[in-house]
Amino acid sequence: MLNSECGTLNRNNSPQRSKERKGKKENGTTESMEHTEGSTFSIQNSAFSNLVLGPAWGLLILGQFVKSCLSLATLPMFEKYQPEDFFDEMFAAPGEENVRPHYRELLKRYLTLSQEEFDQKRQGADLSFLRQGITFTVYNDDEGTERIFPFDLIPRIIPAAEWAHLERGLKQRITALNLFLKDIYTDQKILADKVIPESYVLSAKHYRPEFRGTKIPRDIYIHICGSDLIRDRNGQYLVLEDNGRCPSGVSYMLENRAAMKRAFPSFFARSNVRSIDEYSDALLKMLRYIAPGGRKNPTVVLLTPGVYNSAYFEHCFLARQMGVEIVEGRDLVVEDKKVFMRTIKGLEPVHVIYRRIDDDFLDPTVFRKDSMLGVPGLVSAYRAGNVALANSIGTGVADDKVMYYFVPRMIKYYLDQDPIIPNVETYLASEKKDYDFILDNLAKLVVKSANEAGGYGMLMGPWASKAEVEKFRGQIKENPRNFIAQPPISLSRRPGYRVPTCIWRGPYMPRYWTG
Repeated sequence: MLNSECGTLNRNNSPQRSKERKGKKENGTTESMEHTEGSTFSIQNSAFSNLVLGPAWGLLILGQFVKSCLSLATLPMFEKYQPEDFFDEMFAAPGEENVRPHYRELLKRYLTLSQEEFDQKRQGADLSFLRQGITFTVYNDDEGTERIFPFDLIPRIIPAAEWAHLERGLKQRITALNLFLKDIYTDQKILADKVIPESYVLSAKHYRPEFRGTKIPRDIYIHICGSDLIRDRNGQYLVLEDNGRCPSGVSYMLENRAAMKRAFPSFFARSNVRSIDEYSDALLKMLRYIAPGGRKNPTVVLLTPGVYNSAYFEHCFLARQMGVEIVEGRDLVVEDKKVFMRTIKGLEPVHVIYRRIDDDFLDPTVFRKDSMLGVPGLVSAYRAGNVALANSIGTGVADDKVMYYFVPRMIKYYLDQDPIIPNVETYLASEKKDYDFILDNLAKLVVKSANEAGGYGMLMGPWASKAEVEKFRGQIKENPRNFIAQPPISLSRRPGYRVPTCIWRGPYMPRYWTG
């Protein structure tokens, strides 16, 4: 059984439409999550608090980023809140009497708080994050690089019926993606049957033809996957993109849960919130499952780029939670196509590597020669079947944004099913009809580079300057294969709170981690 991780990513909001944010970027990495059989749902939140309610309410709750300040002097906090022309998660219409059924009990609890009590809980959570050094990095930002993670005490709720629908859709999607990867690295039947044009796969930046035919433990390529979900103005869930290399953020979800439980301990007990405490055990169980030869009690390590990486906090957090060693490339050595870890007692064998480093930096003898992050000889040990990697080498082709266009076809081809969660309408610049449409409507579209992540390499047409539009026009003409375009989506939103006294309204985009 495949299980899902879920959480939120910030998306900046304009008065009419919701912009997508510029997010985290790792040096050599875009980061990860996962699943295992029998584990309960975890919720990954790259911003703020989150909860998952169990059978008593049958709900999932998560926090989210929020925008558009509306000043209020005192609680109750929601009396002036206006949903406006968006799908609002909490209110069907203005006024507390129009709160959606799955928010009623939560609203009652918040309306019992005085402004002072609310501020104390919020400040306590912020102080906890500060003391623990729970940070993330935003590159190329004038406000600074290192940030303490923001936290919102007003969560977002997903009713159980909606979550069941999302879980089925995400299982379906990750299953198809894994079958696609196995296929293109073995028989390439989907290309022979012309379901996907061969040129798109073979020209993908992260396709690794040299690994075709390499035996992968348990035939699992993507062990940890992040699929970004949005909800449009009609309340429909859509998949915005998939992240199959090294998705990140689960540590923030776990820490957010802990902060929320400290702030509202009785609420959690009374509401029977679904636990996510077993996430780290589930992750370790999965990593052990892929050990070469089904080895019992394999040695598992987490390979990090180091302290300057944007997600280093998460690397340390997960290694500590799993009880495994966190290592840098210099801590590992390959001898006779086997990987060893340097310790004060000498070399110790390593069987499974949870790598938080992108393919290009893994092994300087195979990929980038200038990489100081990887392990010379690691690929030879991997090909020999002496070490397992999560995720496998070459999975980046699956999160190429051009490949995203074809995921519904993958689902139909491999599973003979229609997609449960649809894609956002997407145009391929390399197709003549779409190419003409994109160039004619650049100022109205969201344009994305095929292999960038976290909001980088994007043009937000309706909010871009003429110079930015023309710059992308030139890039698209030069390399159409590297671009897709999508219409702007008015993302759903719900209230959030931020000091000193203002309700913020904003979109959410949860990232669900499946494996």
